[in-house]
This record gives sequence, C-alpha cells and structure tokens, in this order.
Amino acid sequence: MSVKFGTKQDIEAPIEFVFAQITDFKMIERAAMRRGAEVQRIDSLTGNAPGMAWEAKFEWRGKTREVALKLTKYDPPNGLVMGLLSPNLEGVMLAELVALSRARTRVALDLDLEPRTLSAKLLVQSMKLARKTLLNRMQQRMASYAEEIERRYKQSA
Repeated sequence: MSVKFGTKQDIEAPIEFVFAQITDFKMIERAAMRRGAEVQRIDSLTGNAPGMAWEAKFEWRGKTREVALKLTKYDPPNGLVMGLLSPNLEGVMLAELVALSRARTRVALDLDLEPRTLSAKLLVQSMKLARKTLLNRMQQRMASYAEEIERRYKQSA
C-alpha cells in the first residue's frame, strides 16, 4: 500500500545547467534550513556520487519528522535516484531530465512512499485522500523552482 506522486516541468535552460542546479546539494541544504529543517550531511564523499547521505528533521502536520536520505544513482545529466528512510516510511525519489532542445529541459519528479508501521499506513491513507491537494502543492513548488532555475540561467548567460 504505497502512495505515489509525480510531476513534470519544462525549464527554459540546457539540460547540463538544470542538472547542475538540481544537484547543487549545498544550495538545497541551505534552502531546506531556511524553511526550518535541520539538515546534516553524514557521508565523507568529496564530490557528487552515489553514497552521499543526509539526515534531516522537519515539522510536518504538527510533528517532528526525521528522515535519512541517500543518493543511490547519479547519472549526469540524465537524472538521479534518492532513497528515503524514516522510522515509519521508506521511499524513493526519482528525478529524470530530458533535453527537449538545446535550451529546454523537461524534469520529471516521482516520489513513491511505502509505510513501515501501522501509524504510517494511516498517514499514507490520509495522503491518498488528500492526493489532489498534495499533488497541486508539489506542482506549484516544482514550477517555482523551475522559474528560479530559469532566472539563474538568464543571469549566467
């Protein structure tokens, strides 16, 4: 009984630039911290590669949630796979990039969550009921992130 969410977004920037932006993990860590999350890198790798790992804590639905994240696949500039593990849930986030032209990239983001406990099954069930709202929120976040990447690309050109 898993729950899956997915969205696609076209970005007016070359695939290499978009991939570099979505894999700028230090910038993503800072953005998460600005939103109130605690993020700590727990691996000893020096560059971007499978095996990179983080621990994160954040508030969601009135509770502190803890999640471990691990980069399991790193395939420049085509995409990446990130594993997620918490006491109650486990999941996979897949980001795939496709060059539509030299200056346009489509990013597909898929999230698959699987409950590990009874309370997580209830959470997943409520997520399924709120699927449309959660999907809309995911699409809005993705659209604003795409605009940010496009702005950065225009500034760098």
